[in-house]
Amino acid sequence: MNREELAGKKVTVVGLGRSGRAAAQLLLKVGAKVLVSEALPADAMEPNLAVLRERGVELELGGHRLESFLGADLIVVSPGVDPEILPLRAARAEGIPVIGEVELAYRFASATFVGVTGTNGKSTTVSLIGEMLHKADRPVVVAGNIGLPLCEIALSLTPEHIVVTELSSFQLETTETFRCHIGVLLNITPDHLNRHSDMEGYLRAKAMIFERQGESDYAVLNADDELCMSLVGSIRAELLLFSRRSRVERGCYLDQGDIVFRRGGTTTRICPIEEITIKGVHNLENAMAATAVASLLNVQPPLICRSLRDFAGLEHRLELVQERDGIIFVNDSKGTNVGAAIKSLESFHGPIILIAGGRDKKGDFTALAEAARGKVKALILLGEARGKLKQAFLGIAPAWEAADMAEAVRKAYSLARAGDVILLSPACASFDMFANFEERGRAFKEEVRRLPPKE
Repeated sequence: MNREELAGKKVTVVGLGRSGRAAAQLLLKVGAKVLVSEALPADAMEPNLAVLRERGVELELGGHRLESFLGADLIVVSPGVDPEILPLRAARAEGIPVIGEVELAYRFASATFVGVTGTNGKSTTVSLIGEMLHKADRPVVVAGNIGLPLCEIALSLTPEHIVVTELSSFQLETTETFRCHIGVLLNITPDHLNRHSDMEGYLRAKAMIFERQGESDYAVLNADDELCMSLVGSIRAELLLFSRRSRVERGCYLDQGDIVFRRGGTTTRICPIEEITIKGVHNLENAMAATAVASLLNVQPPLICRSLRDFAGLEHRLELVQERDGIIFVNDSKGTNVGAAIKSLESFHGPIILIAGGRDKKGDFTALAEAARGKVKALILLGEARGKLKQAFLGIAPAWEAADMAEAVRKAYSLARAGDVILLSPACASFDMFANFEERGRAFKEEVRRLPPKE
């Protein structure tokens, strides 16, 4: 449905988070009759209600009524909502279209879209691309999961704008016409298997970033990731790869300590690795992916290199908290799955005391334990998954359980010696003990600051 088709139509928005509120506001602007259905009760959502009420949005709080879905002409679902809840299944069975906030925004936007997906590294890569385009004075907007919701900016975009957006599997699986001019797939490791039935379903959702691309578009993939490369045969766009391990014919690779971009038979040295501020092997991959995108958009190599030097990284992603008594404290609370935690371990050479645990996302903790062998000297465990993690680490590293973050940080500090790294990289979701990974990361940093000096 376009603007004219939505005027006067009944639209149900499911979920009252950032994207749901932005979708409701956009729909009001184009003349739709909007109902927002939210499973949480009113007292949990009160700060978000006043503006919507004032603008005539009908609010349904504390549960979903079937008639609110079956009476709609269109349903817009937020990414945090399970697409298999009964009202959504019933609506689809009746032929009522169900789309996500990204799809809704795209239908009203006239910009060029750069989409970034993958299990890990999305926010960092999106931010890096945005930084590179800003330095080139391009009209870029970073939006989506970081920055503003897409629906909040859709109506103000022009054909000159470049929108760089992070796309989760949940967002991609609710698109119908959304098309990226440049689509980036960073990596695929097990994640969200509590929502996707298996890895095949998860991979299928991620692959949707390339589904509607044509020959004039670009697909950027990680050549070192077997699951990413399994999609190559189905991609219609021009394919570019990035690799830490080998040379590629089109894309980015490493040569004599430099990031190199190659396309059309021309090879360009972009930036020495040692000048990149953000550290870690996964951040090197993020830097190469961002470099490939910026190069396709004709950003000059000196500006790309300057961006890689200037960009200090994002909070909760291998964030250096402080160094005291020769011990380094690192906050990687965004490491919410096994693959992310493994990449974080690979980023350090010194002995590591790992703080891990939380709500299990059906990850393979034995893979994490093997990656920790010979690197992790001690394990401090939090949350619901601590028993499963402890079992996986038998014979790998001694483990202690902690009741809360304060106890975890104090225990890690008591075990640490000069030259050690105390790393929070949970390999789990945060929702058993914290509102989100940000709150968990802030709690870690606060407890580090409270530590007394070593005796």
